[in-house]
Amino acid sequence: MSKNNIKELSIQVNLNGLSFCILNRTSNTVEFLNSIPFEQTLNPFDVLNRLKTELSANSLFSDEFDAVNVIHQNELSTLVPRELYNENNKADYLKFNTKILKTDFITHDDIAVNNSVNVYIPYININNFIFETFGAFTYKHSSTILLDTLLQKNLHNKDLAIHLHVNSRMLEVSVTDNKQLQLFNVFEYYSKEDFIYYILFVFEQLKLDVETTVIHLSGTINKDDELYSLLYTYIRHVEFEKLNFNYNFSENIDSDKLHHHYLILNTF
Repeated sequence: MSKNNIKELSIQVNLNGLSFCILNRTSNTVEFLNSIPFEQTLNPFDVLNRLKTELSANSLFSDEFDAVNVIHQNELSTLVPRELYNENNKADYLKFNTKILKTDFITHDDIAVNNSVNVYIPYININNFIFETFGAFTYKHSSTILLDTLLQKNLHNKDLAIHLHVNSRMLEVSVTDNKQLQLFNVFEYYSKEDFIYYILFVFEQLKLDVETTVIHLSGTINKDDELYSLLYTYIRHVEFEKLNFNYNFSENIDSDKLHHHYLILNTF
């Protein structure tokens, strides 16, 4: 690999789609950014086949990469305070909110900014294929990246803030107040009624005011979407997360849709 052309590849995997991002470290430019939504939710075996197809169909992925990152996005995770965490009890932490099989591989990420551990089940078939294809790589759960990004941003912000990260079937809700994480939860939704119900449920549980609390958005949601309109009907202050990336973007990347790629752009 040429030392004057260092590149990193990030791949985001969930059962509803794939995302890819290539960052050229030498020019500090994101050269490729693309998301591929599936028409329906797939199983991990079919997702792997789609991943193989996408990687073989695009010559950009034939480059040599200085680093490869994989993001596993699913609801199979739970947060544990670092001081309460025991490596031998990983399955016990997860079993309260996730159906676990004996064959499941369970791992964890450290979230240093709030001294917690994120216990989760990655798509191990994806990991095996990535290792066979690219060699050594790093992987994390999507909520690790999301929470680390949001908490780092709110280190100097004492105000209460709600962040919604949206994709086609999953809603990740984070609430921070006085620099601390108050709530993080993942909801699967199948209709716009589900979507708004879960958000209003969070407001109710935390006794938040829909007239004064600000919601920050990222993910696959736009101002002209039905979900956005519904959200704005019930909650007065809705805005998109302010993006502050330290790299440039090639001309073929739509700068108006960068919030769609909030997770994968924060892996670097």
